[in-house]
Amino acid sequence: MRAVIQRVSHASVTIERLAGLVRSAIGNGLLVLVGIEDADTAGDIEWLCQKIVNLRIFNDSEGIMNLSVKDTGGEILLVSQFTLHASTKKGNRPSYIRASKPDIAIPLYEQTIKTLTAHLGKPIGTGEFGADMKVELLNDGPVTILIDTKNKE
Repeated sequence: MRAVIQRVSHASVTIERLAGLVRSAIGNGLLVLVGIEDADTAGDIEWLCQKIVNLRIFNDSEGIMNLSVKDTGGEILLVSQFTLHASTKKGNRPSYIRASKPDIAIPLYEQTIKTLTAHLGKPIGTGEFGADMKVELLNDGPVTILIDTKNKE
């Protein structure tokens, strides 16, 4: 799994086919874009979700990034994004061959939602798998973290 984690003051995801209906919106917290590949497992989901809720990237009272989203009572918005597995090795048109097809990705995405909700201790916001979405955010910091469960960086 690949994730782009952004500390945000607010974020929302709108579904285009539903006449611009806002699917989810959060205040202070994390916008997490997640890409799923066939090799991903329940272990990847567990490791990633624990990492996300415990990342100490929020400021404490002294302005030091020492608190997690869980510590601050922040929110999480999770959006599936297959383009995180783009390969640009050949040519100028990215290949998405490593991104899972819906029959594999949807159950893993749904399990990620459940696991992230359990670790955060409250419901999270989500996009809609496979939908044409518009994501708006105000990146706070800016703070943006990239994580790939295959190399645990």
